[in-house]
Amino acid sequence: MAAEILSVSRRQFIGGILAILVAAGLLRTLWLRADPPTTSVGIVWHDEGAWVHNARNLALWGESRTDNWNPVYIAPVFTALEYGSFSLFGVGTWQARMVPVLSGLAAVCLLIAGLHAIAGRGAALVGGTLLATNYMFIMWNRAALMESTMTAFLVAGWAAYAMSDRRPLWGVVAGVCAVLAFFTKAAAAFFVAALVLDALATLVRSRDRRRAAGLTLVGLAAAGLVAAVVFVLPEWSEYYRYNWLTAVERKPSYAVRDLLDRASWLPVAQDAFSRMWLILVAATLGLSVIVARWRIARPAERLLVLWVLVGLLELTVHDSGNARRYVMFIPALIALAALVVAAERPRLPFDLAASLARRRWLALPLILFLGYLVFGSLLRLVFQDDAEAGRFALTVRLATASAVAFAGLLLWQWSATVRWLAARRGPVWVMPAFLVVSIGWNGALYVQWASARTDLNYEASVEVGRQLEPGTLVHGKLANGLSLENRIRPVFVGNGFGNYEDRLRRDDVRYILTYVLPAVGYESQEGSGLIQGILDQYPNRRVVASFDVQETPARDRAELIHKAPSGIDRARD
Repeated sequence: MAAEILSVSRRQFIGGILAILVAAGLLRTLWLRADPPTTSVGIVWHDEGAWVHNARNLALWGESRTDNWNPVYIAPVFTALEYGSFSLFGVGTWQARMVPVLSGLAAVCLLIAGLHAIAGRGAALVGGTLLATNYMFIMWNRAALMESTMTAFLVAGWAAYAMSDRRPLWGVVAGVCAVLAFFTKAAAAFFVAALVLDALATLVRSRDRRRAAGLTLVGLAAAGLVAAVVFVLPEWSEYYRYNWLTAVERKPSYAVRDLLDRASWLPVAQDAFSRMWLILVAATLGLSVIVARWRIARPAERLLVLWVLVGLLELTVHDSGNARRYVMFIPALIALAALVVAAERPRLPFDLAASLARRRWLALPLILFLGYLVFGSLLRLVFQDDAEAGRFALTVRLATASAVAFAGLLLWQWSATVRWLAARRGPVWVMPAFLVVSIGWNGALYVQWASARTDLNYEASVEVGRQLEPGTLVHGKLANGLSLENRIRPVFVGNGFGNYEDRLRRDDVRYILTYVLPAVGYESQEGSGLIQGILDQYPNRRVVASFDVQETPARDRAELIHKAPSGIDRARD
């Protein structure tokens, strides 16, 4: 391991960790009931109530399933943790958000532990600081959604895999954490695949680390078997329906053109990479260094590379247009950046400069891809208005041209560039400057949000409780979103799932909650006609109350509607 720029004593290390955790805790818990930001990070606040639905049911009514929307089959680990929070502290907004808050703090601690194991104290403090203050990660850590908890288990699995170098039994923990991540949210399947790939390769090629790799696979297999026996097989029909029919088959198209579109959207459809562009550049360099040293790189270093590359492949196959898909990359990119920023040099091997032309051409696809990510993320900032309007063509073309030009220049000046990177010592000022810029940028975004924050969604949920008696049935996805500060019984209606089949016949559900601004049924996202179709069944409906809420940068409003105030008067088919 190369010497570090930052020399840290044990006492300074402990003090640094404490300072990082205090800052991380404050940023995640101040104004915890406040509305999430309406731009960029992609949090859909009314999804919170929908995803904690079963945990809330169990805490309030003693039974987890009260209707046909049961996300416990998608996210059993998240549901269990939310139920634990509700059992300890009661049902409410901040109680629901404490699970992701603690998940975010755990991710910071675990990233520090993993970086300390493979790169020393300096890299650990740099990585912990960057993750603790990352604006997008902070905001997702404040939302009662699965992404933070899943990501925390990913970091736990990676950190345990890093520590298994010295104590192979940590490999068992790594495997178990990967399975827990998957059963928090199935999007973590890419990490399971990445961990299996590296563990198998280590088993075959490395005598010194063979035991750790074997124990990692044992942990994966054992945890997977327990999950299958205890949860999956007994509930197979529901598990299959929610995790395959609803989550996979009904969503993306897998035609070649669609796959190409999703691949080209990776750096431009969302601004996750743009808002952490400096980290992305450093992470790209770190990833390239590890690939260049692949045979001698540590397993945890290789797993970081696979975390990013296999994860991006999963997004290409499934969904690269949704902001929540990018949360899981933040710790991996920060870890890769910390390995570069906190070291004297990128540690490129000198013999790479004299590598055969064939090896350089083999590296070309990776160079083009990483170049496209870097240039695409930067150009998205330049053409932000186009990106927000869903116009990506110009950005994609310019990013592609930039990546091709960069790759050509690098291949032309390969030897000189590699020698310069391999021999040059990192300037002492790079690391503190990197931290100052990153913390300043993310801090400014946080201050901007905090200074304009509102509590509209929380206040609306409280008001719903004033309007309706405990146990009142209320139709619509927004009923779930506004259920955390009251005791209504929401009846979730999704587009083709949940309580969709009988949505037009539920006369026993006398109320419905829905957006009216920016549009009626806006919460369904896949089509406002879903909610409007229910409303059309009740021509004598009456608005009981209106609430200001916050989802978009514009003015948003929701209404509580009594379907038929003088008795059921449903429109005839």
